[in-house]
Amino acid sequence: MHPVEIKRGNGPIILGMPHTGTFVPDDVKDKLNPRGQKLTDTDWHIDKLYNGLIDDVTIVRATFSRYVIDANRDPKGVSLYPGQNTTTLCPTTDFEGEPIYFAGEEPTDGEVKERRLHFHAPYHQAITDEIARLKQSHSNVVLYDCHSIRSELPFLFEGTLPDLNIGTNDGATCAPEIQHDAYQICARSGFSTVLNGRFKGGWTTRHYAHPAKGVHAFQMETAQSAYLTKEQAPWTYDETKANKLRPVLKELLTMMTDFCAANARNEGK
Repeated sequence: MHPVEIKRGNGPIILGMPHTGTFVPDDVKDKLNPRGQKLTDTDWHIDKLYNGLIDDVTIVRATFSRYVIDANRDPKGVSLYPGQNTTTLCPTTDFEGEPIYFAGEEPTDGEVKERRLHFHAPYHQAITDEIARLKQSHSNVVLYDCHSIRSELPFLFEGTLPDLNIGTNDGATCAPEIQHDAYQICARSGFSTVLNGRFKGGWTTRHYAHPAKGVHAFQMETAQSAYLTKEQAPWTYDETKANKLRPVLKELLTMMTDFCAANARNEGK
């Protein structure tokens, strides 16, 4: 299986989906314990949640599981949240802090390097290429990183996570107008919302963002309780819940599209 699926559009928005994949190579699957083989920490149905919200959008989706390698982690292994519990480039524990490998079967440095070359690198090369492609026709583009997570995970955060968690690395990854308008859209939607709370944006948003050069990055971490029937297997997509959430996400993406178009017109004056 190819590590990346790409759907090309000509609009200024790229949807990054690093954690929806469930492919695990046999040599890795054999080393995962029964807990790991459940792939519990997948961003379940995020591709379906965002499907068709806006026209002419580009989508870059990793097909491999984050348990193989996490496409939203620094390839050098540097922690996104120093001093806080998190998972690593090639996770050995899940979001509850429990081992996902049989004892002694955790990936070696050589295996981490191989996975980085075969999975992590192609995904990020695709994002790099799509940003460069769209920048040829748009002065501003937005890389919108799509994520979801269970709403209660004491190993990672206290209490219950809000429905919508906006991450811009404290405003560094996008234009102030994008952050402001995104927060306003979410805050008035009826869904609980936080800006740069526990999730400030992962490696993807921090690495690619260069607002001064017209490359804006934005992470949305959605609580799975907002669109799944239950936050447990079989991870059923709840159409009723999702149909309340999807208009909010559509408004966000439309706002970002309009921002890019307005700034293009201003620059042309």
